Amino acid sequence: MSASNYPGGERREQHVKVASQAKPGFLERLGETTGGMVVGVGLFALSFYVLFTNEGRALRTASSLDEGLSLVVPLDSIHSVEPQNNGKLVHLSGPLQTFQPLYDPNYRISIHSVKLKREVEMYQWVEYQESRDYEENGERKTETTYTYNTEWKSEVINSRNFDKEIGHINPSAMAVESVTVVAPDVLVGRFSLSKGLVEKIDNFKKLSLVGLPPLDFFVTVHENYFYHTQNPRHPEVGDVRVSFSYAGLSGEGNYPGPAQVVSIVARQKDERLVPYQSKSGDVLEFLYLEDLSAQEVFEKEHQSNKLKTWALRVGGWLLMFLGISLTIRIFHTLVDWLPLVRDLVSLGLKLFALSVATSLSLVTIAAGWLFYRPLVASLLVALALVPIILARSKASPKKNQ
Repeated sequence: MSASNYPGGERREQHVKVASQAKPGFLERLGETTGGMVVGVGLFALSFYVLFTNEGRALRTASSLDEGLSLVVPLDSIHSVEPQNNGKLVHLSGPLQTFQPLYDPNYRISIHSVKLKREVEMYQWVEYQESRDYEENGERKTETTYTYNTEWKSEVINSRNFDKEIGHINPSAMAVESVTVVAPDVLVGRFSLSKGLVEKIDNFKKLSLVGLPPLDFFVTVHENYFYHTQNPRHPEVGDVRVSFSYAGLSGEGNYPGPAQVVSIVARQKDERLVPYQSKSGDVLEFLYLEDLSAQEVFEKEHQSNKLKTWALRVGGWLLMFLGISLTIRIFHTLVDWLPLVRDLVSLGLKLFALSVATSLSLVTIAAGWLFYRPLVASLLVALALVPIILARSKASPKKNQ
């Protein structure tokens, strides 16, 4: 066991534990590989679902956005409600407004904003593990290094799960709870925002506490935190600190800044802005925390759709690669007692999984596009066949030799 102290009251302790077990036999390793094969088959099947449905989702979203752009009506004024736009998809920009400030009575914080978040952290012991495996005297051993640090954490860490709880005991609960308060009514001009639009207002910024007097003898203000201790520079395990952040300033007063300007695309329902169901299938309800035209809003949504599409394509390919790798790993287990053959087989299996995953992913993506864009699908199928054609062309000269 080693221990050390750090500035700010942080402490660190460490100890090492070594566990030994007999080297697994061939049948045991084969059993573990069989379990991996079952997981691999599941990942392989899941990859097809992710890749195929992603293409349909991307095309549906793109069509819905094009439909919305062709129908959207920019409002001339946010301070009047025009009945002829009732039920239509509209676009507007303007500052956020709320009727009353959000208030935290425990710390006497008051601010005109859409959301006010109270974040509570407690000074606690945290356990970290780092393991390494090695073989010694015919046994497989695992050396685990346990490190204990004292840190500020927003969740309660159960010290009963520590390898060594003695000397590292954390409290079972916090004296103060974290909470987020949301304004009941949020408006832009005459229009009130739906719950979905309010949820998109998430640009939280930490509230400055500079200049605020201490609440009482046991609470100290230091570096934008309320510390439930008299000495915030040297906290003890169990001490609590509280900070506040806000999102969507509503513009009443100058503290801590001007009102947040937003741009919205949604359906006008009398004096409310609600989701719009497009004929293409997607629900259109957008809010951006800046002043944008309707064209700019839809351009950003198209860009977001492209990023999501490519992220799911990469994720689907990775699932397929992992699934194939786990499924064919049994061949590696069969020869793992021959070092040279084992390394060659391992490399071959990785190349095989890479090639098959790439080809099948492209074929699956092409299948998703087949109904909507047959020309693009044909090109993707042709591209998927390239690795196979190259492999056959390299194999033919070897046969001739």
